[in-house]
Amino acid sequence: MSPTNGAADGTASSNAAYGKKPFKRSRSHFADRITADGRDGWPVEAGRYRLVVSRACPWANRTMISRRLLGLEAALSLAITDPIQDDRSWRFTLDPEDRDPVLGIRYLSEAYDARETGYPGGVSVPAIVDVPSGKLVTNDFQQITLDFATQWTALHREGAPDLYPVALREEIDTVMEGVYQDVNNGVYRSGFASDQETYEKACRALFRRLDEVTERLSDQRYLVGESITEADVRLFTTLVRFDPVYHGHFKCNLWKIAENPVLWAYARDLYQTPGFGDTVDFDHIKRHYYQVHTGVNPTGIVPLGPDLTGWLAPHGRERLGGRPFGDGTPPGAVPPGEEVPPAGRPVPRH
Repeated sequence: MSPTNGAADGTASSNAAYGKKPFKRSRSHFADRITADGRDGWPVEAGRYRLVVSRACPWANRTMISRRLLGLEAALSLAITDPIQDDRSWRFTLDPEDRDPVLGIRYLSEAYDARETGYPGGVSVPAIVDVPSGKLVTNDFQQITLDFATQWTALHREGAPDLYPVALREEIDTVMEGVYQDVNNGVYRSGFASDQETYEKACRALFRRLDEVTERLSDQRYLVGESITEADVRLFTTLVRFDPVYHGHFKCNLWKIAENPVLWAYARDLYQTPGFGDTVDFDHIKRHYYQVHTGVNPTGIVPLGPDLTGWLAPHGRERLGGRPFGDGTPPGAVPPGEEVPPAGRPVPRH
């Protein structure tokens, strides 16, 4: 996500360009990988890297969920940016003295500059920074979580689930590709559409895909197999933002997720699973989308709704069987300092 680009990973058109050309998500410019064998010069190493995220961003939220489920918190530190940016993009104004306490920088752009002076693209999250050098390693939002699952295994917690099992990868990849094109990216193609025809095409494709996903989930608890996989992580981060922002802000309003019994129960099931809901900050999500996307919402007014208490209601998906973590176990407690503030969480009804 980036203010100059206005989208979740820093690759959309600028606010000034809204309405002039169709939305197109660019490829990640910094696509180095952190691997077990260090093939790109970046070996997996506990304590060496820092993951920079915005709680508002669905692509960054993926990395937070994966990090929690796999138990990488002690090996990979976390930096959380302010959900509201200025003209230099993501900033660390939530930290004392407006600086990240580990990297010592005020803006994520400083890590980009340390890697490539004069880089012309957007400053995006998620991003992984090499702490010793202060240089950006990667902003490849599609690959980071796959590498967490397959390359960081030596640092996984005991009982970590297999989020990308070899036997299911072909099916997972197929499901994820459709979800990415029509759902994850589809909400942006709808919201940043440059004309009525483009909007309607994207919006209809989005809801067609949601209908397909609904059918798939009507008799199975998870998207692929009997436990949570990368496919569920990727779908969840769009579903959890759908009613609060995409339905109204991006005009994806044929129906709400809360009006679809299958998807609403599925989303609640994941939200209530340790590692999912404890990474979601509804306050950051709403303030970012409604206040940063001035081309879509010129007034910057943040709506009061929707009511969030439903996220805590029973979902009943247990009847479908399945084991959330497969042969593994739930992640432990959220590390101190990483808890979602009360303003970003639903409050139980008494």
